[in-house]
Amino acid sequence: MSGQNVFDAGPGGLFTESGPMSAMLARNWWVIALRGLFGIIFGIIALVMPSVTISVLIFWFAIYMLFDGVLAIAAGVTAAARHERWIGLISEGIVDLLAGAVALLWPLVTLLVFVWIAGGWAIISGVLLLSAAFRLHPTHGKWLLVLGGVASTVWGVLLLIAPVSGAVVMTWWLGAYALVFGVVLLVVAFRLRGRRQG
Repeated sequence: MSGQNVFDAGPGGLFTESGPMSAMLARNWWVIALRGLFGIIFGIIALVMPSVTISVLIFWFAIYMLFDGVLAIAAGVTAAARHERWIGLISEGIVDLLAGAVALLWPLVTLLVFVWIAGGWAIISGVLLLSAAFRLHPTHGKWLLVLGGVASTVWGVLLLIAPVSGAVVMTWWLGAYALVFGVVLLVVAFRLRGRRQG
């Protein structure tokens, strides 16, 4: 690419209009429509039945961790047979298997840990935002940054105080996001469908 920035608006840039790309998306409009439909379905389920959504997410997390653990251990055994480094892979696999087992046997513990991590992250992010805001010039959006820092910190504290309620609210946010994302994809899909002949 001879040093050209892929984000440039010029020819070959990431945000440059592309006729072939537009034509390909128009031909495959139904794929985008399906993604939008599934997003809407997931969003509705998350909003109407947050406890079911949480349970399913924890279940799939557990399955993923178990599967990943088995693969990591298999890779470690293969590496050991070839006299390569294997301790890290085996250790990772064991940790993954333990995390998967905990998620399957004690899903509430998994949920609480996840929410506590999210709460801790929100508090740390909020404090860092506040720290940055007080070094920022008022004309550069200082008070907006302060507002964001306070909101993040308060949200984190609320998650730590009431993790189960926080998990439900997080599921609602996830559902709202999926619903909006799905509707947007459906609208784009049907616009592409109308253009596919062109």
